[in-house]
Amino acid sequence: MNATPSSNDFILQVEHLSMKFGGLVAIGDLTFQARRGEITALIGPNGAGKTTVFNCITGFYKPTEGMITLNKRDGSTYLLERLPNHEIPARAKVARTFQNIRLFSGMTLLENLLVAQHNKLMKASGYTFLGLFGFPSYRQASAESIELARHWLEKANLVDRADDPAGDLPYGAQRRLEIARAMCTGPELLCLDEPAAGLNPKESAALNELLMDIKNNTGTSILLIEHDMSVVMQISDHVVVLEYGRKISDGNPESVRTDPRVIAAYLGVDDEEVQEVLTEVGDEDVIEQLDTGPDAAHGPGNSASMMAGPVSDSVEHADEGERVTVSKGASKAAQIDARATSVASKPTPAAKPAAKSSAAKAEPKKAAAKTPAAKASGPSKGKEAAPKPAAGKRGGRK
Repeated sequence: MNATPSSNDFILQVEHLSMKFGGLVAIGDLTFQARRGEITALIGPNGAGKTTVFNCITGFYKPTEGMITLNKRDGSTYLLERLPNHEIPARAKVARTFQNIRLFSGMTLLENLLVAQHNKLMKASGYTFLGLFGFPSYRQASAESIELARHWLEKANLVDRADDPAGDLPYGAQRRLEIARAMCTGPELLCLDEPAAGLNPKESAALNELLMDIKNNTGTSILLIEHDMSVVMQISDHVVVLEYGRKISDGNPESVRTDPRVIAAYLGVDDEEVQEVLTEVGDEDVIEQLDTGPDAAHGPGNSASMMAGPVSDSVEHADEGERVTVSKGASKAAQIDARATSVASKPTPAAKPAAKSSAAKAEPKKAAAKTPAAKASGPSKGKEAAPKPAAGKRGGRK
């Protein structure tokens, strides 16, 4: 018998999160959970609100509504939306990386990882200059920091370049160094914003190996934003999909991969292409639901992008003080849901008799059309001769 998961089984619980910038709703009523010791991926098309969610979790933004709860291993609980942003990494033990690499390019690899441990070193020095005079507690803390930095350089396969400037590293190695620096803070939750962006297949494989090592050997939970599906599907335990700041799918990688709403929203394909993708996946039940022809009410117009309906349907521009909202017609995932609902509501048994009756009516008409064919040949020739005077009139006008 499976036990009901307790709140401590989830390291992160996001409940009814909303983030508004003036009248623009970037995140709308988002709820999801990340299990302890797992890799949770947050995916979706560009502009879906993924980085905004990260900014709310790590304290760069204070959400308009909602609650973000972090449960540590020792049983302590933190409401991240209430913590000052500098206390989220220090007390709640949440670390993050960014889309753009933010290393100290002029410092060596080892120095970059020592900077991440400055809180421990400052505490050991008594927040004074005693560390300069060989204070015993500082010497011990300094040796431990160097050992930890070398440990993560080995994990990132960079220890042989420990004394090289970080700016001299290849792009993929800089990505791994940034993750190693974040791990030197001892996080319980590691938030990675598109770590595989710009990596070649070999570098992506090295990144996967590093992340799996972190998951299996440190107990650190990982929350990941990523567009590289080879990374997401290989290492993720749980996937949450956003579209226009709202959750459209939530589950294991296999269920999300075959979800027609995810295919339509994330890939931004037309309805016909959705069926082609589903054919490759082999989801016949979903193909039957979608095989109803285009939906004129929600289909994209001439000015629409591949991922949305017409511009007039996508955003309602209201007067000052009112909210800017996204209509249902702008969401590909909503179109898929509406289509599946309409298919389910249609009475299927009556379709076959109707087809037979229409075919029976068509047969007498065909027979009737064959019999007077010779009689109709005379009038038809007369009709063909009629346009000649009209041609003459046009010639006279010239």
